[in-house]
Amino acid sequence: MIGILGAGSLGRLWGAMLPAGGIAFIARPGEPTGASVDYRFRPFEGPESQVRIPFLQPGHEPELILVTTKAGDTLDAVAGVINQFAIDTPILLFQNGLGSQQAVAEQWPERPILAASTTEGANRPESGLLVHAGTGDTWVGPMTSPAKATVRKAVTMLATSGLNIHPETDIVQRLWQKLIINAGINPYTAILDCPNGKILDAPLYQSTIDQLCLELSQLMDAAVRIRQTPDALRERIEQVARNTAGNTSSMRADVQRGRRTEIDFINGYVAKLGKELGIETPVNQMLTERVQQLS
Repeated sequence: MIGILGAGSLGRLWGAMLPAGGIAFIARPGEPTGASVDYRFRPFEGPESQVRIPFLQPGHEPELILVTTKAGDTLDAVAGVINQFAIDTPILLFQNGLGSQQAVAEQWPERPILAASTTEGANRPESGLLVHAGTGDTWVGPMTSPAKATVRKAVTMLATSGLNIHPETDIVQRLWQKLIINAGINPYTAILDCPNGKILDAPLYQSTIDQLCLELSQLMDAAVRIRQTPDALRERIEQVARNTAGNTSSMRADVQRGRRTEIDFINGYVAKLGKELGIETPVNQMLTERVQQLS
């Protein structure tokens, strides 16, 4: 059985895609629950269906735990349930940005902590409806030493969803590549309150994107020895923005719903890392502060 901690869009996507009967949501301490989580699911292709995922019952031991909470909630969410499960149970983190994965791995280095980077898209345009908005790929890799032996098991179990799952020995590098995209799109969509493609012609974007990409390029080189030119980063950001032109980013959706955003783990993480490494990040700092003011 696979346990899912976090019943947001991504958690519900995995709940809908994995084989019925082999999944359950994990309730956090004090969280009100019913017998199950019920919602409609609209796949990327095919007819809409009704999904019912039960909550994990006491005494049941999942073989794999997916953590699909928001980045800012992850450490507390894992801490609230981790002692219920065997020390060798793999825990797979699905969070945007960087920082939350390292925090969990540092807190429980003796456990098999993995992280995932995914380009699957899911959103909830209305209450009770989950839409698989775009197909992509998911990479899974170890964050702690004990996790190295569990990568293949996690990949095999997730592959039963029919989605594209890949093992990745250097998952932090993958997470950085996704961080670049999120840092170059999400805050602009939140500040400008527009879908992804609309940022490209906006004066705020046009006047700051080159400096943003310079900051990201310098930090990647200094922190993880990934060397990519600012021009290459801008090209990647803009290609994704065009490919997902009509989509609403998770950060814009959070602002619209009055929820806390993940800015501290995206541009905020970049700004914090810049201070630690002595690299100036004025655009990342500006975007972080402007999004924080929206909440």
